[in-house]
Amino acid sequence: MTLDPCARRPEFAVRAVSDAARLCRRIEAKPRFFNALAFALAILAALASAWVADRVYERIPHLEDEMANLWQAEVMAEGQVYQPSPPMPRSFLVPFVVDYEGHRFGKYPPGWPAVLSLGARAGAPWLVNPILAGLTAWLVYRLGSRIAGRGVGLLAEALTATSPIFLMLSGSLMGHSLGLFLTTAFWLAWLDLFPVAGKPRPDGVTAWLLVSVGGSCLGLLALTRPLTAVGIGLPGALHGLILLVRGDWQVRRRVLCVGGLALLVAAILPLWQWSLTGDPWLNPYTLWWPYDRVGFGLGAGHTASGHNLHWAYINARFSLRAGVHDLFGWPYLSWLFLPFGLIALRRSRDGWLLFSVFPGLVFVYIFYWIGSWLFGPRYYYEALPGLAITSAAGVAWLGGWLGSRVRRWAAPRRVTVATVFLVLVALNLLYYVPIRVGGLHGLYGISRMAMQPVESADLGRALVIVHPVDSWTEYGTLLALTPPFADSGLLLAYSRGAAADARLARLFADRPVYHYYADQPKTFYSSPR
Repeated sequence: MTLDPCARRPEFAVRAVSDAARLCRRIEAKPRFFNALAFALAILAALASAWVADRVYERIPHLEDEMANLWQAEVMAEGQVYQPSPPMPRSFLVPFVVDYEGHRFGKYPPGWPAVLSLGARAGAPWLVNPILAGLTAWLVYRLGSRIAGRGVGLLAEALTATSPIFLMLSGSLMGHSLGLFLTTAFWLAWLDLFPVAGKPRPDGVTAWLLVSVGGSCLGLLALTRPLTAVGIGLPGALHGLILLVRGDWQVRRRVLCVGGLALLVAAILPLWQWSLTGDPWLNPYTLWWPYDRVGFGLGAGHTASGHNLHWAYINARFSLRAGVHDLFGWPYLSWLFLPFGLIALRRSRDGWLLFSVFPGLVFVYIFYWIGSWLFGPRYYYEALPGLAITSAAGVAWLGGWLGSRVRRWAAPRRVTVATVFLVLVALNLLYYVPIRVGGLHGLYGISRMAMQPVESADLGRALVIVHPVDSWTEYGTLLALTPPFADSGLLLAYSRGAAADARLARLFADRPVYHYYADQPKTFYSSPR
C-alpha cells in the first residue's frame, strides 16, 4: 500500500508551520510592530557608526579626501567658499586643497562639505555621518517594505546596519554616507511616484512632494558625487523613457519635472566651479592632478598609456573582490543570497530597478582611472540598498516566507535557512567587523596619540614647522589641530628645506617659530636640528 507522504509528516510539525504562518500574518498586519523594530534598528545603526567614529577613527580625518573635505567644511561654516592663498602655499600643505589665482579651496564638489559644515559649525563634524547612517537605515526599511513587504524591509535594514562597508564609511568623514542617503531617498520617492498596479501611494503624500524630493535628491547627489549620480540615474532614466512613451500626460509631466529639477540643482556645480576658478567648466580635480579626469586615453590616469579597458578591468576586479567580503562580512559568501533574491523578485519591476543600480555603478566607474578597496568597494557603495533588499528577499524566498506556499519539509527548511543566516550574521559581528573595521584604527599612523605632544604643549600663536621623518602623515596627523584661517592661534607648516623654512620664518616674524620632528615628539626646536 502506498502512503500519502503528507501523512508521514509528524503532526507537531504541521501545527508548528501553521502557527508560524498565522503569527507572521498577524505581525504583518500590524505595521507598528515592524516600524518600532525598524526605528530601534536605525537608532542602533547610528550609535554603532558613532562608536566607530569615536573609537576607531578617533573623530579625526585619516585620508587625504577627509582632510580636504573637513578643511572646506570649516571654511563654509564661516560663510565663505574659499580662502586667500597663504604666503608660500606649498609650505601650508593641505592634501587635495588647491591654490589657484590667489584662491585656496578643496578640489571636491560642494555637496558633502556643505553638509559637513553644519557639523563643523556645531563643533562635532564627526557626528554628521552617524546621523545620516541612522536615517539611511530607516529609509532602507521603507524601501524594502515597498518592494517585498515589511519583513524583507526589516531584514534588509539589519543587513545594511551590520554591513562592514556601511560601518567603515558611516564612521568616517568621507562623503559616501550622504550619497547613500540621497540615493535611498531618491529611489523611495521615485517608486512611490510611479507605483505598480496594486501599490498605492503612501497616505498623505502628494505627487508633487515626491517630485520635489526625487528631483532634489538626484540633483544634490550630482553636487556630492557627480559620477555616482550618473550611475544612480541610469536605471531611472531608462525607466523614465519607458514612462514617457507609454504613460499618460500626467505621468510624462512628472517624469519631466523630476528630471528638470535634478538638472536645475545639478547646475549649481558649474556655478560653484566658476566662483572658485572663474571658469564654470574647469574641473578642480585637474588642478591637483592634471590626469584626474573621467574617460579613456592619454591624459586620463597616471600610467604612460593612459586609462584603457585593461586598467578598467583590473580596477573593477579588485573592487569587486573587496565586495565579496566587505558587503556583509561573510568572506567569499556575501553574495550568497543574491541569486535567490533575483528569483524571488523576478516579477517585481521595483526590485529589478533598484538592483540595477549596482551594474549601473560598475559601468560608469569603468571610465574612472582608479578603483576602490581600502574602505571596501566604496565606488559602488550607493548600490547597498538594492543589494541588501535583494539578499533579504533571497533569504525570505529560500525560507518559504516570500512567494511560496507552506509545503512538505517547510519547517526544516525554514529552520535551516534561519540558522545559516543567523550564524553568518553572528560571525560577521563577532569576528569580521572587529578585525576589518577595528583594523582601521591608527590608519597610516594617524591617531590622537600622535597629536597629543603638540596639542598639550599649548604653544599659543606659534608657527610650527613639521619636518617629516618617515612619512608626510606625521604632518597630516596634526592638521586637525588648526583651522584653515591665517589669524588662528596655531599655524602648522610642512618643511620644504632649510632655505624655504628660513624665508617662512621671516614672513611670520611676529610669531615664535618651532621645528618639530615626530621621532622626538616632546621636543620643540627653535632652529632645525
